Amino acid sequence: MLIGELVTLRAIEPDDYPMLARWANDVEVELLGGGDPPAPRPLTSVSAMFDRMRDDRDASNFAIVADGLLIGQLGLHGVDHAASTAELGITIGNREYWGRGYGREALLLALDYGFRLRNLRKIWLTVNASNERAIRAYAAVGFVEEGRQREQVWNAGHYDDLVYMGIIRPPSGGR
Repeated sequence: MLIGELVTLRAIEPDDYPMLARWANDVEVELLGGGDPPAPRPLTSVSAMFDRMRDDRDASNFAIVADGLLIGQLGLHGVDHAASTAELGITIGNREYWGRGYGREALLLALDYGFRLRNLRKIWLTVNASNERAIRAYAAVGFVEEGRQREQVWNAGHYDDLVYMGIIRPPSGGR
């Protein structure tokens, strides 16, 4: 467990799957996450995906908990051992916790975990250019834009740029 002032990052448990499936089927949450257009995802599919990730030694997946509630999930995956990099993904599914610093603190805990405990050199992510709130949160913890693919993602009736952002481990080794 990783504990901050606002959030705790803990292992994702099967009891979390129904809420994770609810968010996977929430069109607004899915559009903010980018990637493929939203499509219905049954609980069995979401459960199977998280079960597979639990067995992936190169992935670290966390439930984000605040005030005793599951409010989101975060993961480091796609570890490249030669380059010592990993991709980060985060979802704050509970709208009551949007824009209040919970995601930012979860990011800081994940960066400390990735750099200090997993010995990663760089953590990167992609985000839709229209998700300005997420881009501000990423920049606030030290991510910088490294590039973008123009009009790469179909997003609710228009094409959106896909922004690549990254952060390199500070010389001290942590955040």
